[in-house]
Amino acid sequence: MRTPQSLIKLSIIAISFFAIQSTQAQGCVAIRHFSSCVGNTLESNLLGPGDIQIGTNYRYFKSFRHFRGTEEEPDRVANGSEVINHSHSWDFFLTYGISNRIYTSITIPTVINTRSSLYEHGREERNTTFSRGLADIRVGVGYWVFDPVEHQNGNLALGLGLKLPTGNYNASDIFYNVGPEGSPQVRPVDQSIQPGDGGFGITVDFQFYHKLAEKFFAYGGGFYLINPRETNGTRTFRETLSPILQNEAIMAVPDQFSVRAGASYAISNTISTSLGARYEGVPVKDLIGGNEGFRRPGNVLSIDPGIAFMKNNFALNLNVPFAVRRERPQSVTDKQTEELTGNPRNGDAAFADYLINLGISYRFANKKVKVDPELMNEFKN
Repeated sequence: MRTPQSLIKLSIIAISFFAIQSTQAQGCVAIRHFSSCVGNTLESNLLGPGDIQIGTNYRYFKSFRHFRGTEEEPDRVANGSEVINHSHSWDFFLTYGISNRIYTSITIPTVINTRSSLYEHGREERNTTFSRGLADIRVGVGYWVFDPVEHQNGNLALGLGLKLPTGNYNASDIFYNVGPEGSPQVRPVDQSIQPGDGGFGITVDFQFYHKLAEKFFAYGGGFYLINPRETNGTRTFRETLSPILQNEAIMAVPDQFSVRAGASYAISNTISTSLGARYEGVPVKDLIGGNEGFRRPGNVLSIDPGIAFMKNNFALNLNVPFAVRRERPQSVTDKQTEELTGNPRNGDAAFADYLINLGISYRFANKKVKVDPELMNEFKN
């Protein structure tokens, strides 16, 4: 039988046990810093009718290790030619419980990015380019397949979302030693630090949890972002590096994916820890649409430890995933260039060693739903 108290108890259990963060950008590979369009944490989706969850997620990384395929190129750091990206991002989200099983969410992301390199500035001196502002807003809905009250030991949610091209995908800055007679020139910044990608996208996602034992839960989830638009018209200027790179002159609008799984353990009724793995990246080819234009396909396998604190309606969580495998495969334009020249080609990309993810949220419970004190005492015991 459904009761408001049972739903509240389930929400408290979820908040105590789970800290599942969104996927993160990983450097030169433009893995956008979000997962599903329907909330960034599992607990934010376990809402009663009329409940509202608001919060923000902050993320930071520094990418500087170059990979070609799965092989690292340590000489780039040794000789000072590495590309260094610093990325700060803030996601502000609001999730609303339509019913016990249906929820909807909006996420408004903002970014501040810097990129330091030699090759983009005439290879003569290291300079830095900069971008900031609103990124691509996401909206969506989700549905718990099983009644959350009747299936408190496990459930599966499915989501569908829309990514809006609200972020600037033609952000520009000054590049040095690249204009006439070595003069500075204003150009679009690299794809990896553009706030947006310039396309409407559709996201399909899932997430699940299952009780393994007392205080132990397994969790998992994933998403796929479908970006039908092929290119966004923003010039890369890569063809100025070499005439054979004409097929990389315009930025692509690539798909993106992520899957994750792990387990969480409740140390107390306010603190929980988690340990999982995540695999995320940008595919070589899109599911829908063409594959022309410049993209850096890549994927990252990470180990993802975390800790979460929850008291009453307030939740705080910290995750620090660190990469254990990074790959920059051949792109479509790499293969086209290889066919044209007859020489093997596989572009490189810089990746981060680790990421820092900090999330804060607060739940505004529907005042019409009363919390049973005896039920709260039972959970605490």
